[in-house]
Amino acid sequence: MLTVTDLDLFYGDAQALDRVSLAVAEGSTTAIVGANGAGKTSLIRSIAGILKPAAGSIRFRDREIAGQPSHRVCDLGIGQVAEGRQVFPSLTVRENLEMGAVIPRARAGAKDSFARVLAMFPRLEERLGQAAGTLSGGEQQMLAIGRCLMGKPDLIMFDEPSLGLAPALVSELFRTIRTLAADGMTIVLVEQNVAASLKVADRGYVLENGRIALSGTGAELLADPAVKQAYLGL
Repeated sequence: MLTVTDLDLFYGDAQALDRVSLAVAEGSTTAIVGANGAGKTSLIRSIAGILKPAAGSIRFRDREIAGQPSHRVCDLGIGQVAEGRQVFPSLTVRENLEMGAVIPRARAGAKDSFARVLAMFPRLEERLGQAAGTLSGGEQQMLAIGRCLMGKPDLIMFDEPSLGLAPALVSELFRTIRTLAADGMTIVLVEQNVAASLKVADRGYVLENGRIALSGTGAELLADPAVKQAYLGL
């Protein structure tokens, strides 16, 4: 469904991604893990069209999308739940959700999407008229996921979704991710919680200093001595 080939990205003279290649199968969950500064967010933002790579290819459903503007990438079916949630704080919960459906692919069936989101996150229904900035961190993460789903994506990219959440909310978050996967959603999960992300992943990639250092199934990476030592403290 998504293939990245030999992707290079620079911030000025600093290289953030160095010949990164990976593949995401339709209906799968793919984890991208690594330390802070490894290039995980840079990779997600390049796929999303927020950053323009210097070289390499990004193909989605066999269509080249490298360098395409983010609104075009979104309308092709790639959604992103951004790091830090990035809700519109002064808008209500309802208005935030409606903002997720402004792209052309989402306008038809927006009412059905809205009902689906509220069924998944009943707490949002209780707060539809409340300003998003007054929600708790966990509720804002629900809203960010719901807003993404309003865009009717075929593939969702999560960028550090557990960041700043209490342990109980992290568990709830990963239950939501498993539910989406069970419903057939294709998921790319960028996450510092290596153990939790690899447990839900069909396949995983380890990024180190902008390069793919390891890859394999989620189970293989969890059992890999290098991953255990570097990321799991074992």
